[in-house]
Amino acid sequence: MSILGTRTDRITTAVLDARAGLAGVAEAQPGFLSQSDRERLLVELVALEAQVVELRMRTMAASADVASVHGARDVAGWVALQTGTEPVRLRSELKVAGSVDRAWPLVAEAMARGALSLEQARVIVAGLDALPARIDADARTRAEVHLVGLGTGEMDEVPEGGFGPRHLRLLADRILHVIAPEVAEAEDAKRLAALDAAARAKTSLKMRPHGDTPGLTRITALVPDPIAARLATYLDAYTSPRQHSLSTETGQAGAGNPDAERLPQHRARGLAFCALLEHLDPNKLPAHGGDATTVVVNIDHDQLTKDLGAAGLLDPLQDGEQQISAAHARRLACTARILPVVLGGKSEVLDLGRAQRLFSPAQRKALRLRDKCCRAEGCTIPARWCEAHHLDPWSQGGKTDLKDGVLLCSFHHHLAHDPAYEVTRLASGDHRYQRRT
Repeated sequence: MSILGTRTDRITTAVLDARAGLAGVAEAQPGFLSQSDRERLLVELVALEAQVVELRMRTMAASADVASVHGARDVAGWVALQTGTEPVRLRSELKVAGSVDRAWPLVAEAMARGALSLEQARVIVAGLDALPARIDADARTRAEVHLVGLGTGEMDEVPEGGFGPRHLRLLADRILHVIAPEVAEAEDAKRLAALDAAARAKTSLKMRPHGDTPGLTRITALVPDPIAARLATYLDAYTSPRQHSLSTETGQAGAGNPDAERLPQHRARGLAFCALLEHLDPNKLPAHGGDATTVVVNIDHDQLTKDLGAAGLLDPLQDGEQQISAAHARRLACTARILPVVLGGKSEVLDLGRAQRLFSPAQRKALRLRDKCCRAEGCTIPARWCEAHHLDPWSQGGKTDLKDGVLLCSFHHHLAHDPAYEVTRLASGDHRYQRRT
């Protein structure tokens, strides 16, 4: 018998009906549906999953007595035992459910109608729970309305279907600048200082021989996010899948590993780590920790000279911009060659007009800072592996100016020049590709 038993309340009946309906199409083959029907089915399945997860979360939040009756640590553990599922995942849902049930009804409502996924809800709730205690109830509600609208796509100038978890996380981190800009900078400074202190307190690195494989040592490290991002920046200089082909084409020696494109990322980065250590200049140790690669930091000039405020560090681990404290940015300036993208300050010429066909290194850095990743809709290829593309072809009078350029991965760059595809520029700045009929 199903663990739902034989109750006929509305909720249980709806679940049983849904299960019976799906059981009735178990033998049906989606491959026989038309393309448009399959597109709709895929979208509806994601919405249905969100509704099911929301109902499960809501039920778990109201079922502490179930765990008590059965002597389970929590209701998630009991459900996992009864259904053979992973308790860690259910406990993660239970944590979100408790927060939603306690304070964020609009998140629950959006999930209940299938407009918000669990991953989106988790990011939104984390951002809302992190709001400072001095933010009043009205501002908290405005924050919830704003983030839910960004996630569901029910706001002006938001992509259809809303922002995904990765973009929502960045927007949730900046929600104070929307609802309470007068306190946002001071709160950012306090939050980032606390994160800095907590990260440094837990920083560690352990090395021990790998017992099963002689000749290998296991390195386990916990480091602050900006340090991890910096290491990934260095390693990716060795592992970029374009690095070897570029050095081959130009006839110049390069650090690229010809096998990097075929290796899993963790293997490629492991070999790159070895190469990085081998290339350190002993004559420069320990004063500055070796010769550093350029790190791109985005910071207002006034914040660079004050303790208040935050900076943005291009983070190859998250394929986006990571917030760091202004103090950390100044410390970074002592140990690496920084390219300061000082907002409002003087910099290299970024508009070249018709004088030059190819985008300059300065322009590519600016595009990387602006676009973060390939601007094709839904593509997450990081900016460091993308190519600069003219929105208006240079051969047809286009200009090599920053506003006329966009980053596209190699795959979508080819599509942009493929006459078989129609390209639509969306309000968000992303590009949508559709095969012409």
